[in-house]
Amino acid sequence: MAERLPGATLAGWIDEGDAADFSIDGDPGTAREALAEMDGVDFAVRPGPRLPPRLFVADMDSTMIGQECIDELADYAGFKDKVAAITERAMQGELDFAHALAERVALLGGLDQKVLVECLKARIKPNPGASTLVATLKSHGVLTVLVSGGFTDFVHPIALQLGFDRMEANRLAVEGGNLTGGTVGRIVDAAAKRGFAERILAAEDLGPESLLAIGDGANDVPLIELAGLGVGYRPKPALAKVADGIIRHHDLTALLWMLGIPRREWTD
Repeated sequence: MAERLPGATLAGWIDEGDAADFSIDGDPGTAREALAEMDGVDFAVRPGPRLPPRLFVADMDSTMIGQECIDELADYAGFKDKVAAITERAMQGELDFAHALAERVALLGGLDQKVLVECLKARIKPNPGASTLVATLKSHGVLTVLVSGGFTDFVHPIALQLGFDRMEANRLAVEGGNLTGGTVGRIVDAAAKRGFAERILAAEDLGPESLLAIGDGANDVPLIELAGLGVGYRPKPALAKVADGIIRHHDLTALLWMLGIPRREWTD
């Protein structure tokens, strides 16, 4: 890789043949652009020394899990295509997240609450490497938080399954055992995700350089920009532009390589 990346010097292997550290004598932005054009390469570029994270904040849908929960839930209501189209535009940053969420949730009005449990069991699965990533970070003393613009009915059980310490998400309104088509309380949007991370950092007396964050869509941009190391997992273009690292080819354990953690230190 060094010959394809001007100013790069191999500093050492993390896992020989799979993951390596490079020292780059040049502009970080130029290095990101060059790395992004290399086939099969996931990468993280950050100036200065690599600092161990103290806080990990992760998006859930299409990041820690492989689905968009609201799209799968809409399938039960017969509106999946319509809802999925709105979801995609929101994740691309083309729509205001709160308005897009309200529009999609309204289509779920009247759906039996029991469908939430059925959908979770039948459709929602963690992405490969998710449990190893969380377990390994926790073994290194990192506080792990799952924050989502989705719904507590999905986020809470996934957070428990993967071992996250905390979670934050939206709440669906229910009356008489059916969804009303609305939500309860404040909306967890892009600003709320960042604000949640900022409050934890302040409470733990930590700076942004201690924050490791990962997401996939435009509503993760403020969080990723805040982080000392912000990574996009299969990111939409709006997020890829601001992320320090990109994972497109490997599973979520690639984030551990970005932290310099070799396989022998991974925890299942």
